[in-house]
Amino acid sequence: MTLTAGAIAALVCVSVSALVVLGVRGQAEGFEREKTISAALEVVHLIKRDHLRPLLSRGETAALQVLNARGRVVSSSANLQGDPPIASFKPGENNVYASRRLCPPAGLKGCMNVVAFRVYQPDGDWTVYAAADVVPWYVGSNLLLFLLCVSLLVVLVAVVGCWRLVDQTLAPVDAIQAKLSEITATESGRRVPVPPNRDELRALAEAANATLDRLDAALEQQRRFTSDASHDLRSPITAARAQVEDALLHPGDTDWPEVGRAVLGSLDRLQAIVSDLLELARLDAGAAQGGTDLVELAGLVEAEVARAPRTKEIVTDLDPDVTVRGDRLRLARLLTNLLDNAERHAVRGVHVAVRAEEGMAVLEVVDDGAGIEDGDREIVFQRFTRLDAARSRDAGGTGLGLPIARQVARAHHGTLGIEDSDRGARFVLRVPLSD
Repeated sequence: MTLTAGAIAALVCVSVSALVVLGVRGQAEGFEREKTISAALEVVHLIKRDHLRPLLSRGETAALQVLNARGRVVSSSANLQGDPPIASFKPGENNVYASRRLCPPAGLKGCMNVVAFRVYQPDGDWTVYAAADVVPWYVGSNLLLFLLCVSLLVVLVAVVGCWRLVDQTLAPVDAIQAKLSEITATESGRRVPVPPNRDELRALAEAANATLDRLDAALEQQRRFTSDASHDLRSPITAARAQVEDALLHPGDTDWPEVGRAVLGSLDRLQAIVSDLLELARLDAGAAQGGTDLVELAGLVEAEVARAPRTKEIVTDLDPDVTVRGDRLRLARLLTNLLDNAERHAVRGVHVAVRAEEGMAVLEVVDDGAGIEDGDREIVFQRFTRLDAARSRDAGGTGLGLPIARQVARAHHGTLGIEDSDRGARFVLRVPLSD
């Protein structure tokens, strides 16, 4: 930006200087022309009064010369003494004045502006020549030097001013960059400084701090998730190891089939946790996007209810022809997770309903358990969440079923949440109907 400002200032200075030179040169040429004409008229006056002398004082003109009616030089300035006529042109028959630029006039050097005056005398027309130096394109060295100094000063002021302005403007950016470079995964609590002025840089700093807030929340959730996942993964491993070590202490008195069944139960729980973690990883990576299966929710519910025996009564209220587009296997996984969760916490039964509502397919799973407090309705969708004893994660679940269900709903451009009900927990899935 500084270089650009300097280049623009230089271009402006060159343009202004050119206009100034053109204007001053026009004035200077007019001034020189007036001096030359004035000097020539003085000589004409001398001729008319018969006071002409052989030697003329040229004053501020370059040269003066007078020719009689026969074309002979009868008077001239000192620098033209003994020289032939400096020009051959004369004013027209109907004019008394003419001017030409000669490069050079006879007996002189360089280009000059020469004016000629016709003087009427009894013996014929005389001619008066007056020559003046041509004004150079730069008018004069003093003007050129003045314009050069002014231009350099203007460019310098523009460069320094732009440099300081940009430096002051970008100072908050440097502070933000320095602070961001200090932030690491272990020291993410820092925030960038917010400039006092309400401008784009303040908006940038506020957006950066908001991003860091979300990053801190995500890191904290990741830490909690890692801690909880490591605990849940260690529990079945520790249980299986304890069972095997206890059996090895008294191998003769051990019921090995019973030990095998106990270890197999621990391995089943470990496998369930690992499977859920892998499923969440795939969902987080967007693996559920782009499902194209046409899924009728009523048929899906009937198939899942009939697939395996349930310990609680399942009551259904299913509207036909409620169809969505998506991944059939993942939607079945969502429904299974909701049914398993409701079955674990229901007292006598679970109610499942399917209907269409304002362009959305609605699936409800309601249990008749203790229900969930309003403040905990979002917490239950966090991974490895633990609530109170009435709704805490028991041995039948991994604590990942509801997070997986919500991720599947989002992957299908839908929502999954907990809504008000007379008794128990009411999970409601809303997914756009298929065309």
